[in-house]
Amino acid sequence: MGVTEVPDAPKRIVVLTNEGTEALLAVGIKPVGAVRSWLGKPWYDHIAKQMDGVTVVGDESAVNLELIASLEPDLILGTKFRQEKIYSQLSAIAPTVLSERIRSDWKGNMKLYATAVGKLAEADAAFKAYDDRVAAISKALGDKKAEKISLVRFMPGRTRILLKDTFAGNILSQIGFARPANQDRMEFADEVTKERTPEFDGDRLFYLVYDTGDGKTAAAAADWTSDPLWKNLAVVKAGKVDAVSDAVWNTAGGILAANLMLDDIEKLYGLPASR
Repeated sequence: MGVTEVPDAPKRIVVLTNEGTEALLAVGIKPVGAVRSWLGKPWYDHIAKQMDGVTVVGDESAVNLELIASLEPDLILGTKFRQEKIYSQLSAIAPTVLSERIRSDWKGNMKLYATAVGKLAEADAAFKAYDDRVAAISKALGDKKAEKISLVRFMPGRTRILLKDTFAGNILSQIGFARPANQDRMEFADEVTKERTPEFDGDRLFYLVYDTGDGKTAAAAADWTSDPLWKNLAVVKAGKVDAVSDAVWNTAGGILAANLMLDDIEKLYGLPASR
């Protein structure tokens, strides 16, 4: 998409990804407009206070161009994965910087966004603090990292095994956790039917429920986890199954959620808090 000239110190920024919102907040910038959180009304609980007063400009997959223009932004941040087709319309409103991907490459995306807003030093400091936490947790876990971690996500009308090229999978790899052989691939996810439940097995299983509020996914997850195939999993019989936050472990996709996921790991494994 060529070279985009951005202002030296943009003041009115519109951000079109959930992870981009977290990147801005982490470097001390409150956007004038942002896409709503996938889970929340309209923001994830962990950013709601910081986002008070920010204008909702649609969601990642369907932004409101007229509303964005009315905010008179001097910079727009987004992702090709969601907004490549409307890049020309966005760039006609304000200089627009789009990342290549979302979520699994959250560090690279945050560096891109931080560079665009002139906050690279702040981003680097945030990265160092995060990396120091990962190192401390990895050391504290010791041999427990040899546990093969299985990740399962229940969604509206579908269920996935999350592999290593996902937000949570990436963080587990950074810590040094092992994965079951069938999940030890640098790919995104496997969509599965209930008959494939045996593929969920591992030494420990974390599952996520993406419920938009209608209760359907929660009901489907409850049905799945009461099925004999689920109950016969060795990891279930061993009592090593935990439900974790979909917003934190997958959907938010940024550095704030990454640190919250590290908090969860510390609590789940009985480790001392590293922040």
